[in-house]
Amino acid sequence: MSSLEKILVSACFIGQKVRYNGQVKPLINEYLSLWSKQNRLMAICPEVKGGLPVPRPPAEISQQTGQVITITNVDVTEQFSSGAEQALQLCLQHNIRFALLKESSPSCGSRTIYDGNFSQQKISGQGITTKLLQQNNIQVFSEDSIEELVLAMKTSDPTS
Repeated sequence: MSSLEKILVSACFIGQKVRYNGQVKPLINEYLSLWSKQNRLMAICPEVKGGLPVPRPPAEISQQTGQVITITNVDVTEQFSSGAEQALQLCLQHNIRFALLKESSPSCGSRTIYDGNFSQQKISGQGITTKLLQQNNIQVFSEDSIEELVLAMKTSDPTS
């Protein structure tokens, strides 16, 4: 019997206090519960992996420069990029082809991110980690598209 395929998942979804504000963003979902019981989840917070503390100032991607800047005007692009690289290495090490990441995050957003002005306005875009994973043929989904993730997994492997 072959082992079940691993899925990269945002650590904040499974109870780890890694978000910028020190809180969790629990995701209650039957598929996530099943995958957890099957030991398929590989949790990561790219921002913490990249060396940022918890809590930390909110950060957004500047639409002018592409840099990740905190609300206190500190450039944290290097930490975000390092965390993204570590997420990619985890995926490559475990042959992970699918990720379930936090929508709108400057690391993990797959369809939307905040506009870079700390105005609470969302725009179309991808976070730093999501972009890198997608460039390496890893499909990224969010809490808003779990059904699409399930379908993509079934389409690629009918036994999942």
